[in-house]
Amino acid sequence: MLAYSVMNEWPGVKLLVTESWDEDRQHGQESLHYEGRAVTIATSDRDQSKYGMLARLAVEAGFDWVSYVSRRHIYCSVKSDSSPSISHVHGCFTPESTALLENGEKKKLSEVAIGDRVLSMNENGQAVYSEVILFMDRNLEQMQTFVQLHTDNGAVLTVTPAHLITVWQPEQQKLKYVFADRVEELNYVLVMHQGELRPQRVLRVSSVQRRGVVAPLTREGTIVVNSVAASCYAVISSQSLAHWGLAPMRLWYTLQGWMPGKNQLRSSCSKTTTPKDNNNNNSNNTPQVQNGIHWYAKALYKVKDYVLPQSWRHE
Repeated sequence: MLAYSVMNEWPGVKLLVTESWDEDRQHGQESLHYEGRAVTIATSDRDQSKYGMLARLAVEAGFDWVSYVSRRHIYCSVKSDSSPSISHVHGCFTPESTALLENGEKKKLSEVAIGDRVLSMNENGQAVYSEVILFMDRNLEQMQTFVQLHTDNGAVLTVTPAHLITVWQPEQQKLKYVFADRVEELNYVLVMHQGELRPQRVLRVSSVQRRGVVAPLTREGTIVVNSVAASCYAVISSQSLAHWGLAPMRLWYTLQGWMPGKNQLRSSCSKTTTPKDNNNNNSNNTPQVQNGIHWYAKALYKVKDYVLPQSWRHE
């Protein structure tokens, strides 16, 4: 169907499949290329001005995920018949991704707790430590498609497509926040190296499926995950607007700090248990861990469709 759409759109031009099954094992272990569910495509004339429309045609042809991950091609993939439906599309990291605590300890995001001070980035692009005030989302069982960004110094960030990533623009000498699935090869991201955040070139962009999503929110609204600087926000293209939208929760967290017994409250909120643990300890009054989207984040996701122009939203 897509091949016919290409010929109808540009007479004399054919659909070019640049890669499907990966025989050279050049992708990550969880790549969909090893399952026959991912392809990279281009037009036979290699005219990059056509790639935006080509991506649109791929969506209309029925691909579940289409991303312009490289100047050379479009990435497309489909879910398996057994894949669970995804109820939301927003921004998260994998549970096994790590954050650096102020005491020098590296923690998996699945183990990070409210109140932990993790490495983040301030508005000037400098590394700072910032307190985790809540989790926008936390679900250790959900299967999700992620974008993987591989830098020239070996850093790998695995993040959902709608998540905002910090991209350095050398021509303008400024930072810009870009949706993860719109970061391209040869773009620059900020990576923690020798005590400071420095631009590193993205060598490869790929797609993987992993189990679990975790989205911590810091006071700064940023977090350094697997040494790569990223926003805590997703879905809308403006970091400043997203940060403003979470101002009430930052205020609430500050007010909690003034309440009697604040330490007991926060420690109980940050305890982690597995579903099996919950079943075994129902009689022991074990505190329940957040499983799913935070109520405030869920409300913002619903409101955005009514108050923000489509050009500001990840679609």
